[in-house]
Amino acid sequence: MHRTESYFRRNPGGSSLHRFSFRRKPTRDSTSIPASTWIFNTENHEWQLREDGAQIQLVYNKSEHIPLKDFAAEIRGGKDIKEFILSALVLLDVQDTSIGDLLEIILRRIKQTNQPHNGGTITSPSLSVSNATTTMISNTVSSIASGHRENLNIEEIKQALFVNDRVRILAKTLQATTATETNWTYDQSWLAIMCTSPSILKRHVAIARLKNPCNLGRNCQEARFIVFILSPMKEKGTKNFLETGRTFATIFADIELRAKLLKAATQQEFISIIDKHTDNLMEQQTALTRSSLPDPFDDINTNAEASKDKIYYFPIPSDICMDLSRRLPHYLSDYYDIFQTHRGPQKVLSTAVFLYFACLLPSIAFGVLNSQATNNQISVPKAVASQCLGGIFFSIFAGQPLIVVMTTAPLTLYVKVIYTLCYWYELDFRQTYALVGLWNSFFLILYSIFGVSKIMKWSTRSTEEIFALFVSIAFLVDASRHIYKNFSLTYSTVACEQHDEYWEKYEINKSAMMNLTGEFLQKPCLRDSSLLYLLLALGTVWLGTFLYKFKQTPYLTSAKRELLTDYALPVSVIIMSLIGSILFNQINLPSFTMDSGHIFVMVKFKSINIKQIIGTGVLGFSLSLLMFLDQNIAGAIVNSPANKLKKGKAFHVDLFVIAILNGLLSLFGLTWMHGALPLSPLHVKVLADTEERVEQGHIQSVIVKVRETRLTALISHIFIGMSLLMRHVLKGIPMPVLDGLFLYLALTSLDGNQFFERVTLFFTEQAAYPPNHYIRQVPQRKIHLFTFLQLIQLSILCILGFSPILYTKLILPIWLVAMVAFRYRILPKIIATKYLRALDQRL
Repeated sequence: MHRTESYFRRNPGGSSLHRFSFRRKPTRDSTSIPASTWIFNTENHEWQLREDGAQIQLVYNKSEHIPLKDFAAEIRGGKDIKEFILSALVLLDVQDTSIGDLLEIILRRIKQTNQPHNGGTITSPSLSVSNATTTMISNTVSSIASGHRENLNIEEIKQALFVNDRVRILAKTLQATTATETNWTYDQSWLAIMCTSPSILKRHVAIARLKNPCNLGRNCQEARFIVFILSPMKEKGTKNFLETGRTFATIFADIELRAKLLKAATQQEFISIIDKHTDNLMEQQTALTRSSLPDPFDDINTNAEASKDKIYYFPIPSDICMDLSRRLPHYLSDYYDIFQTHRGPQKVLSTAVFLYFACLLPSIAFGVLNSQATNNQISVPKAVASQCLGGIFFSIFAGQPLIVVMTTAPLTLYVKVIYTLCYWYELDFRQTYALVGLWNSFFLILYSIFGVSKIMKWSTRSTEEIFALFVSIAFLVDASRHIYKNFSLTYSTVACEQHDEYWEKYEINKSAMMNLTGEFLQKPCLRDSSLLYLLLALGTVWLGTFLYKFKQTPYLTSAKRELLTDYALPVSVIIMSLIGSILFNQINLPSFTMDSGHIFVMVKFKSINIKQIIGTGVLGFSLSLLMFLDQNIAGAIVNSPANKLKKGKAFHVDLFVIAILNGLLSLFGLTWMHGALPLSPLHVKVLADTEERVEQGHIQSVIVKVRETRLTALISHIFIGMSLLMRHVLKGIPMPVLDGLFLYLALTSLDGNQFFERVTLFFTEQAAYPPNHYIRQVPQRKIHLFTFLQLIQLSILCILGFSPILYTKLILPIWLVAMVAFRYRILPKIIATKYLRALDQRL
């Protein structure tokens, strides 16, 4: 190497450090390059590289799969928990987030708990300290254990805790990952930190629950629990730091346990929860191990024949029987087990209030639409009564009580189609409506008996999310139509034009226009009404979404934030209704009528001919396809694996109950209903305990568990029925608040919709893409192509649903079936199957 390019210079002075510098000869085209300096440390016998004063070091990282502890086979696991948990150091609501400070707190507490008192006896750990404070202690902590004096050298343990003094990376950690078929993510809510040191003579376990989430690095940005494992350098293989850490990591990997530990008020309760969870885990693993082993006394052939007879004894209704066998054992527990969970009564109350407003107000709004479409033959009180009876009936007899039934926008469009056909062909609407409903029930009963719901396994996540987004668009369209209609009636009117003309001329000639006031201002201009309509509608959706997202803010306490989130919808509706009806009571706002006519009047079939029966049969078949798909899509989203439901699904039983329910409603001319989106998924979210996870700056809410109960829907619909006795109060709800409710339901239903998230990627900078699994596994072009094809399907769905042409609405159910065929027959020829699996997987 030529001296003109670089030169080697020895560090003078004869010190133990030998310095070498690499410098480029300055040229005309050269730019300033940071100086790099090599230093040889004779004490450590290693080279050091410095660049602009910063020391550069190499760090070796190795990730290794460690299996979860088998408490049934590995006896050491249960012994470790029993041995350490009762004497473990537990710190609750720790303010400090520095690992070094936490370690000093732990060592100080070890000294306090093991320090001899009254003749050398060892005191038990205190269970009354709820707040830990950072206190600097001496470098050596002494404790007496097992007859040996243990000197815990803090500085030495700190050096063993991190890679070295400069690189503050934890050396030994255990962390869980959540893996699916196409994705894996770090569980960032807890971390097990292990440390070995010569000054440690016996194992110590300490658990710290932080008051606020702590950022411990790229893979642990939201830590709430830290488990410290201090272990001697030389220890038996089953007792070393890794095995001890693996034992406690297996316990903390359970998301339900962490949710319970977050709610523990005292250290004694904290320890008791872990102890009981360990006992349950040992019993569960032991039972599973025993059941997996074949019993030599069992006759395999006999069991096979018995199981065969059991499955095929009733070949037709076997699917309904299997649904009943799954759900009947849990029927009674659906009424009382919610009270055995944390905040169970509060959740019953808040969810019932949420469902009361979320079901009552849309039923009123759709009742207004049906009343306008059918010349008040299906009135608002009938819609409310139908919602009450349908909700009570379904909550009692359904297999999956978390599904919320109500009338929807597609059903409202279908009712309008039936009334239009009756007007064209001069048919009695109530008779035709009842016949269509009975045909629909007949077909739904056939679908449930013959197990047709099994074909919904071909309905993938993408198809369900397309339909869910279509329902959200239907809510937006209905609300926008009402706002536009109000503006056209009150803002851009002839009276307002006359007012504008009058005031323009008034500014020119005031004296001449005084006598013409009566001529120009015969009718009032109601622009204030249209502006208030818009403000109330947008105010309802803004206040509702603000409270709905309030749980993600740092304000107030966690319990108060969750309370505001649970009551987001009723609070926004009540506040905006009071503002519209009391604060601005002088401004006329559109309202709906609540007539006092008879609700339960049975349809009398008088003049029916064969043509009408056949025609209604065709309409009923098309309606049955729509209800079949809507009901099963709602059930599939509710029973998604991400919701972690434990009591089983019951698609065929639910469909049978829907068939009986709509048949009864048809006989009285009441509105039809089925499992509704987005209320059913929102019902699940309200009853769920969630855990917030942060990955690369993106917050994801993961469901820990869901309280499966029938009480919330039952109580809310009983109160909906009682609302019929307060019709004058319901009339005080302004129409713009109902439209704001539609907008709120549409926006909140987008939360967690992967299709909508991928649509936003078209307008998102690539560096800001979320760390979703499909971003890592699928090329960007394939992601956009898949989303574009979904947009085409959604566009066709919207064209059929919102087209002014009458008969296109009847094709809507057929197109829903065609989307399933498109997904399995055509789409794999365009996008590779491995990419489709990542994009369309149920998480």
